[in-house]
Amino acid sequence: MNEAPYKIVVGLEVHVQLSTQTKLFCGCSTRFGAPPNTQVCPVCLGHPGSLPVLNHSAVELAIRTGLALNCRIAEVTKWDRKNYFYPDLPKGYQISQFDQPICGEGFLDLTDPDHPGENLRVRLIRAHLEEDAGKSMHDEVAGRADSRIDLNRTGTPLLEIVSYPDIGSPAAAKAYLTELRLLLMYLGVSDCNMQEGSLRADANVNLHLQHQGKKVATPIVEVKNLNSFRAVERAVQYEAQRQYELWQETHQTIHDAPKQTRGWDDAAGHTKPQREKEESADYRYFPDPDLVPLHVTPAMLEKEKIALGELPSAARLRLETQMGLKAYDADVIVAQGRDLVDYFDATVAAGADPKRCSSWIQQDVMRTLKEQEISINQFPITAQRLGQLLVAIQQGQIDNARGRTVFQHLMQHDQTIDQAMLSLGIQQVDRGQLESLCRQLLAENPKVVEDVRGGNAKVLGSLVGAAKKKNPNIDPKLVRELCQQLIEAM
Repeated sequence: MNEAPYKIVVGLEVHVQLSTQTKLFCGCSTRFGAPPNTQVCPVCLGHPGSLPVLNHSAVELAIRTGLALNCRIAEVTKWDRKNYFYPDLPKGYQISQFDQPICGEGFLDLTDPDHPGENLRVRLIRAHLEEDAGKSMHDEVAGRADSRIDLNRTGTPLLEIVSYPDIGSPAAAKAYLTELRLLLMYLGVSDCNMQEGSLRADANVNLHLQHQGKKVATPIVEVKNLNSFRAVERAVQYEAQRQYELWQETHQTIHDAPKQTRGWDDAAGHTKPQREKEESADYRYFPDPDLVPLHVTPAMLEKEKIALGELPSAARLRLETQMGLKAYDADVIVAQGRDLVDYFDATVAAGADPKRCSSWIQQDVMRTLKEQEISINQFPITAQRLGQLLVAIQQGQIDNARGRTVFQHLMQHDQTIDQAMLSLGIQQVDRGQLESLCRQLLAENPKVVEDVRGGNAKVLGSLVGAAKKKNPNIDPKLVRELCQQLIEAM
């Protein structure tokens, strides 16, 4: 495979809608799905004389996120007006943070998808609080354009997380967003629902290539309208190829053309021009005269450090080092969210072997969650009960096949393991009974004993079959192991 004649350079701007009950500077609800323009007030509509009042819950969530992203938290931060005119921005400005963001430089580590087994560190420039704009909707019916504006979203608290251009491929862009979303959900700061606009990403893309012995960079393009991680991946791939073809025609560098904004058309699979990108001077930032600077105290920092809990990277490491899971299995479980990790831990605490527990959760529990479209908190089998079932399998009281029969029964009936097996007519076999049965079989089959001593362990299969005939509830694997141990002890 030939190496591309250019290096892709990507920086991502991610807007995270924070999970507060009310907006950033007023008491209006942030609930999604309300009838248009029903969650507004004079403050978020920008009526003359109305004054903003800071929502401190949003500040707490921003600090928590900054700590998790290894950011430097500002001791003093302030609010600025970002001035621009757009139909869904009723005040004519957006309250944001310009030169004193609440979170300074940080980083996020993730597995590099382009170099398996290696770490990719994406550095962060900043993360700042700002209020969201409204939502414009455009329809065309019978040749007539119909534009409507819903201002319910206006004033909703956003945390904008801006990365350095440390991302070098479409796959890495998708991996960064996936890890960031997982972290945010572990923190409980956002539901990160892209369909509802709780997580929105813009990609800044350009290329580095060699020309006449020198490294040159193409003009930067900001790609918007990215509604899924897959869309981000496809858009970066397309934009890189488009920029390379344009470079071959024009040889324009980053110094020859202003930053451009293009929109991603997911159905067509390409980007299209929107406008030239404004520079910070175009927004005419100035401090908001209605809001005092915010002082972040040590007590505020300590409170959010306690609220962090176990983060995804720490959970993966613990499942690998303490539970003995393979990296892949740990990653699958952690990727499902904090609630599933808690379910796994509780199942192991009930006595289940971690590896067996991991297998059952991935094969049976997660499949059921997907089929029934439910969360782990709605799953009918408690972690304690699943742990007891797995212990019964581990001890050879029932085999895997019958264990799954019990599992399916428990999905429909709120019973203990013993009650479920009684309902299904499954008899438990304790180790003492099983050992007695194995001794009997060995006594009845001296030729098998002789063959096993001679190195032919395959003949134990005949004893397993005989044991199943005498008691169909036994675990074949355990019968084989016990017979082998008894022969070695003779």
